[in-house]
Amino acid sequence: MNQPLAYVHPQAKVAKNAVIEPFVNIEGNVEIGEGTWIGSNVTIMEGVRIGRNCKIFPGAVIGAIPQDMKYSGENTLVKIGDNTTIREFVTINRGTKASWETVIGDYCLMMAYVHVAHDCIVGNNCILANAVNLAGHIEIDDWAIVGGLTAVHQFVKIGAHVIIGGGSLVRKDVPPYTKAAREPLSYSGVNSIGLRRRGFSNDKINEIQDIYRILYLKGYNVTQAVRYIETNMPSSPERDEILSFISRSTRGIMKGYSRLPVNS
Repeated sequence: MNQPLAYVHPQAKVAKNAVIEPFVNIEGNVEIGEGTWIGSNVTIMEGVRIGRNCKIFPGAVIGAIPQDMKYSGENTLVKIGDNTTIREFVTINRGTKASWETVIGDYCLMMAYVHVAHDCIVGNNCILANAVNLAGHIEIDDWAIVGGLTAVHQFVKIGAHVIIGGGSLVRKDVPPYTKAAREPLSYSGVNSIGLRRRGFSNDKINEIQDIYRILYLKGYNVTQAVRYIETNMPSSPERDEILSFISRSTRGIMKGYSRLPVNS
């Protein structure tokens, strides 16, 4: 249902039961799925694909060109999955020729004032709290939660089931299943509460905790810890995911927490 006070480009493909509120601007080469609601004063620019049953709140700008000097006008995309909510004044930029698209998964929540830069990939069931800022080329795996006012450095990877404390500066990769907090950002334990909520057994959570004790609490460097885990811990989907994440890290993983000595 299109309001007469909204502008929808003739070449935009909008499902018949999508709701477009007044003062929305939708450019060409846009696709909007069934049951999606677009709130007033939303701007949806070229190259956006929005799935079914999404909610986009007033003031959001989806599909603006990248804030990146290497962008040279190529036709790139923003892809947003099904059942995702994008709150007020969120900005999501298109990709560059590096990957051609910026992707947000299904069942995500982007709270007010979130910024997602070019070429980011956000998995399913992720929550980015108010005013989270993602630089370019960031990857966030499923079920991750990023606390409000957090800034994430370009090319950082954030693993599945991670929770990052609000106000953090994320400069290094954050391995799956962990909690991250403090400054500089450090390992703060396993996200056991989140894992229980998602059906992980106590035995499985204990296994994950044992892996991270070796990685962060036994005095090994990363290479030594990985070698020990590979040799002494049986293979499992969780163990292998952690090891795969570490092997794919290009920025290095976050460090363990260490107290600085107090001057006497």
